[in-house]
Amino acid sequence: MSNYESHAQREFRAAGWLNEDGTFKDDMQKLICEHVLELLAVFDGAGHSGFSAPYAINLFGKLAKFEPVAPLTGEDWEWNEMGPDAYQNNRCSHVFKQADRFGGQPYDINAVIFEDPNGSRFTGFHSMRVIQFPYAPRSVVVKVAEDATDEQREILAAQAWAAAA
Repeated sequence: MSNYESHAQREFRAAGWLNEDGTFKDDMQKLICEHVLELLAVFDGAGHSGFSAPYAINLFGKLAKFEPVAPLTGEDWEWNEMGPDAYQNNRCSHVFKQADRFGGQPYDINAVIFEDPNGSRFTGFHSMRVIQFPYAPRSVVVKVAEDATDEQREILAAQAWAAAA
């Protein structure tokens, strides 16, 4: 058993996913863990060093989440037409441009993520922010009161986005 597999098995147990006899309590969790063990076996077999391992993990993580590894350029090839004068970026699914929104300027619908007092996170109309290319997608988290008005959310979102620039 590799160090990766040993570590994973200990963590599966610590997470409460295993019965006393080492079998999984839930079939879906078992399936996911088996897939993760397969990925770890491939990673272990690649022989990464302390230098290359974090780089490979970061690159794999971005690609597995369909995130770009280099800034968006806004070039024509990056856009998929979604309808009349409406486009979605094919490298970053939360970046759009529409003729009738923000004067046709590109925008990120996940630029601002709101967090309420109980820790729940959500996006909405006020999450959208106009972007400029080159653009490395990012999000800022804004804590809001549960009863925050639309006007308050917009002010907080604008301030946080500007401060993060």
